[in-house]
Amino acid sequence: MSYYSDYLEEIEVRKKDLGLNPKPIDSAELLSEIIAQIKDVGNEHREASLNFFIYNTLPGTTPAAVVKAAFLKDIVLGKEKVAEISPEFALEQLSHMKGGPSVEVLLDIALSDDAQAAAAGEVLKSQVFLYDADYVRLADAFKAGNAIAKELLESYSKAEFFTKLDDIPEKIDVVTYIAAEGDISTDLLSPGNQSHSRADRELHGKCMISPEAQQEIVELGKKHPDAKVMLIAEKGTMGVGSSRMSGVNNVALWAGEPTSPYIPFINNRPVVAGTNGIAPIFLTTVGVTGGIGLDLKNWVKKTDANGDVVRDENGDPVLEEAYSVATGTVLTIDTKAKKLYNGDQELVDVADAFTPQKVEFMKAGGSYAVTFGKKLQTFAAETLGVEAPAVYAPSKEISIEGQGLTAVEKIFNRNAVGVASSTPLHAGSDVRVKVNIVGSQDTTGPMTCQELEAMAASTISTSVDGAFQSGCHTASVWDNKAKANTPKLMAFMNAFGVITARDPKHVYHSMTDVIHKVLNDITVDDRAIIIGGDSHTRMSKGVAFGADSGTVAIALATGESAMPIPESVKVTFKGKMQPHMDFRDIVHATQAQMLKTFGGENVFQGRVIEVQIGTLLADQAFTFTDWTAEMKAKASICISTDDTLIQSLELAKSRIQIMIDKGMDNEARMLQGLIDLADKRIAEVKSGEAPALAPDDNAKYYAELVVDLDVINEPMIADPDVNNEDVSKRYTHDVIRPASYYNGRKVDLGFVGSCMVHKGDMQIIAAMLRNLEKKGPITFKAPLVVAPPTYNIVDELKAEGDWELLEKFAGFEFSDENPKEAARTKYENIMYLERPGCNLCMGNQEKAEPGDTVLATSTRLFQGRVVEDAAGKKGESLLGSTPMVVLSCILGRFPTLEEYKEAVEGIDLTTFAPPSEDLSVAHTAIPAVRI
Repeated sequence: MSYYSDYLEEIEVRKKDLGLNPKPIDSAELLSEIIAQIKDVGNEHREASLNFFIYNTLPGTTPAAVVKAAFLKDIVLGKEKVAEISPEFALEQLSHMKGGPSVEVLLDIALSDDAQAAAAGEVLKSQVFLYDADYVRLADAFKAGNAIAKELLESYSKAEFFTKLDDIPEKIDVVTYIAAEGDISTDLLSPGNQSHSRADRELHGKCMISPEAQQEIVELGKKHPDAKVMLIAEKGTMGVGSSRMSGVNNVALWAGEPTSPYIPFINNRPVVAGTNGIAPIFLTTVGVTGGIGLDLKNWVKKTDANGDVVRDENGDPVLEEAYSVATGTVLTIDTKAKKLYNGDQELVDVADAFTPQKVEFMKAGGSYAVTFGKKLQTFAAETLGVEAPAVYAPSKEISIEGQGLTAVEKIFNRNAVGVASSTPLHAGSDVRVKVNIVGSQDTTGPMTCQELEAMAASTISTSVDGAFQSGCHTASVWDNKAKANTPKLMAFMNAFGVITARDPKHVYHSMTDVIHKVLNDITVDDRAIIIGGDSHTRMSKGVAFGADSGTVAIALATGESAMPIPESVKVTFKGKMQPHMDFRDIVHATQAQMLKTFGGENVFQGRVIEVQIGTLLADQAFTFTDWTAEMKAKASICISTDDTLIQSLELAKSRIQIMIDKGMDNEARMLQGLIDLADKRIAEVKSGEAPALAPDDNAKYYAELVVDLDVINEPMIADPDVNNEDVSKRYTHDVIRPASYYNGRKVDLGFVGSCMVHKGDMQIIAAMLRNLEKKGPITFKAPLVVAPPTYNIVDELKAEGDWELLEKFAGFEFSDENPKEAARTKYENIMYLERPGCNLCMGNQEKAEPGDTVLATSTRLFQGRVVEDAAGKKGESLLGSTPMVVLSCILGRFPTLEEYKEAVEGIDLTTFAPPSEDLSVAHTAIPAVRI
């Protein structure tokens, strides 16, 4: 059988079973065979082969792109003749291949004496995805007197690849489509249980919302051919939850524009909107595709004659409709006036969607092209020895004399790149920053690989201190989907220079540790910037931003990221934590007290929470910073004391050393470099040269919140409120209730795991079992699934004896030698000790039984994530602390407060005492220190 025959068989299966088109080609072997058939003018497959070659081959640095570029080069140079592909058409195809081998080929031709040199040079003027090796070739040719090299550099120095693009239209008509009422999770747009198909754009597009919704979107497009379909989160925020480039890709696939006639199923420029705007991570992803994200404000709080907010019986503000966006409504976006209209009626100002930087993304077809374009312009101008003209909108630089800096402002100033201002910058400034740590997870990782290939990147930036590719999202079940995707992903990332959870060479044991825990360990500077391919990239050292797979790719390839300095909210604590409370309860209570303090307004949304929990080590503090994703915050920073920071860094060093001892370090000795950086930071703190990061005492915050520990006297539960009559208030993470609200309610399954737990949680389970065993035999009346976050924790528990106790009460224990090959669909009333990883929290492999009431320590309560609905009952995922989950599974129901107190008596829960004083420091006016 030939590669082509196999491909034809695959095409038939896709068409018959899935109703799909041929899968785009990335195989060099297959494309080589197709080229051979093109050369054979009498071949029966020649016509189809031409079509596959021209219209169905993936660009960038894919193996197929290398082969395609080489054949097109031969056509341009006249070494090969194909009647259907003239040299001019070959050059046109090369212009759409986005760098890497195509740029190499174009430079080969342009810098030669061939008759097509000038034509190749003209094509190169439109390209932006050039890398250091390309820069060197151009610079050397220029110095050698090559006229085309000079012409190219002159064009690049003027950024003609950008200036000659069409401006965005002044008027954009959109037709509305309400995708759902309430917050729209990225799980609706790109379900976690379909993560295995994300790299197959057409296949994955079939899972967006529902087949009915997809057809409705198509019909709206047909009915309004001159308008774009705008997907809306009515009465909610668009794109909450996980950071999924695949979500935006799916929206673009159904309602965007093709990026190129030669690149199948890759669309851009979608339009999305929400009554409460777009979630921060999702908005970044929209920018990657050159799309538009609108904050509609079409529902507002109702006020009475006195101007006071009208509230319902639950105390929530009553909303009234300011204007309608019912499905099928045609609206007009005026991109110059930056307003939204219905006919001549002005509806809302949308200026935030059309900042100069966002307009550049729209014009360029995405943020990547702007990032690479700026770099290319700078290189060209420096090589020519001229000053680059101001083509791109200048970065907004806000510096307020006499005003101190928040913690996030200090971090951004320290890591800023290419800033003109000599004074420190404040919130609202647009900054390009060095990224210290990058994380890629395994369900979005295949897309990150695609993005890296598409932007022609081949190796990690030397400026990145540490990078990790996880295997946690596919840890539960080693099924055929995981076997097909994961090894390929690990091999690519390992070769790219990233530390990988699974070793392509099979030297070290597979490590399926939860990505956020690993990133928290390898972050060795409290002033670091971390980018990770998951919304829970929320380290308790430095400032971390969850990002889409594209932003992760940019960070890996360039070591940089661009974003405005966000505003901050300051959170401190007063009072004393009661001994029967767990820190998870404090985290939930923080959200509840915030909403109450600010009249239902979520002041955390889109901002950085700077929380003073400096007496907690990084492991425990992560429970707070991690949950800030559910608070809809952009990020979180833990303000720590010097002693606590040093202890946290020593712990990080020990865990990095374990990774080294396992054989996980690479040729660049990345992990050893992190230990060296940790030693340097510890020395700085001990000497007083650079104490632990702290905000200035005269810094300006959007809001300040003081959490009262004294009023938190019973466990707190985050409730999806699945039966709320107002569907827009379901699955929001904003309903926080005391455990007494649920007294006696049946619990069908409990889950202790995910990134929200740490070693202390595993110790709590063991201590509770010891306590309860003294009163008689322990039986579980509901299944309890326990998934430790890391192998390090399992090893430490084994050494200390707690794992042996857990084994004693477990009815199932994971086996690395014999991993599960199928997802569990039924559960017994036993304790399951599962493999370290995400397990039920991700919902892509295993779930609770449909309709179950689940009590979990995880982060996700979205519809269908942990548990799907049954015919007669909605599934619900209630979120609480480890001791509450364990006891509820033993009882088969929620305990009373008295039962709970008795069960945890004498156990050292994850406790917290606030710092004795505000950790802010006196402001000193000093020049900004930048990279």
